Amino acid sequence: MLSVKVPDNLFTYFDQAGKTVTFSAGEPIYMQGEHANLFYLIKKGRVRVYYISSSGEELTLEIVEKGRFVGESSFLGHSVMPTSVSAVNDVELSCCTLEHLYPYIHQSKELTMIMFQLLSFTCSRLANQLKRVTLYNRFERVASFLLDETENPDADRNITSACIPYSHEELAVCLGLNRVTVTRVLKRFKEEGLIELQYKKVIIVNREGLANVLRDTKLTKR
Repeated sequence: MLSVKVPDNLFTYFDQAGKTVTFSAGEPIYMQGEHANLFYLIKKGRVRVYYISSSGEELTLEIVEKGRFVGESSFLGHSVMPTSVSAVNDVELSCCTLEHLYPYIHQSKELTMIMFQLLSFTCSRLANQLKRVTLYNRFERVASFLLDETENPDADRNITSACIPYSHEELAVCLGLNRVTVTRVLKRFKEEGLIELQYKKVIIVNREGLANVLRDTKLTKR
């Protein structure tokens, strides 16, 4: 699935429509249930989108990077935020209302098209994540995530077609698994010759083998 992002040359529209805000790693940007009146364009860093259950359990839905939005619920009147968002690392965002952005949407056909594409892309990403966390076992979750994230290299996140620069803890957060489980799965994949492990990096050496994890029950049942 090809990633869609707001290019740097369009950032100026959001700067003119709103203001720049910054958050430190781990700091909440907004919480589930808050009034949805602002949305954010990520200019630098990554944020985590997650849902908090009534028992306090957190389910990570997506890690969102530079050039994408969070807070799209503000596009609807009188709505609330259905999820919470916090900074993964130090982030810089443009914060504005849809009303203040309207004049610039009318000015730029490119901006309008990008916004529609981003909304569609977000829906597709969330559908994939829902499938991953509800239908896949631990081996399939990790294999699917590694394949999906490296399908389209992303220089902003230092992701190549064969390498994802995430720690075991970061992978665990993305996949709704605990760190020990992720470490065990990665160790098994390494033993099978599917990946190599470096400090805060997973390197894919057998992409077809990882794809077979999603089709083959032999590995996943062990």
